Amino acid sequence: MTTIDLPLTPVSTEGGCCGTDAPPVDVTEARDLARTFKALADPTRVQLLSIVTAHEGHEACVCDLTEPVGLSQPTVSHHLKILVEAGMLEREQRGRWAYYRAVPGAVADLAGSLSTLMLSPATASA
Repeated sequence: MTTIDLPLTPVSTEGGCCGTDAPPVDVTEARDLARTFKALADPTRVQLLSIVTAHEGHEACVCDLTEPVGLSQPTVSHHLKILVEAGMLEREQRGRWAYYRAVPGAVADLAGSLSTLMLSPATASA
């Protein structure tokens, strides 16, 4: 699947038919949130994040993640790389194997960002 990054234009809160008290999310934050939501939009990645956080110490070796999701090691590594890039997991190389650890607070921060977007004064009155 090919993806194309479209340019985001900053939104003006001035003028228009409906005024707003809250500024919209800025372009950088919108891109960061979209990258994270895109990473979590894949069921395998959600499952991998769940498996990692369920492991003791909230970390797991890539060698322990292939069987539960039924995918090859290179495919699992690709999905894990996307979760690392999205800021949901951290990667540490230990000898031959890579270990993945849940980023403390990443899920809570994401939930907080979504709550802020959805419950801003502009959307709460709509």
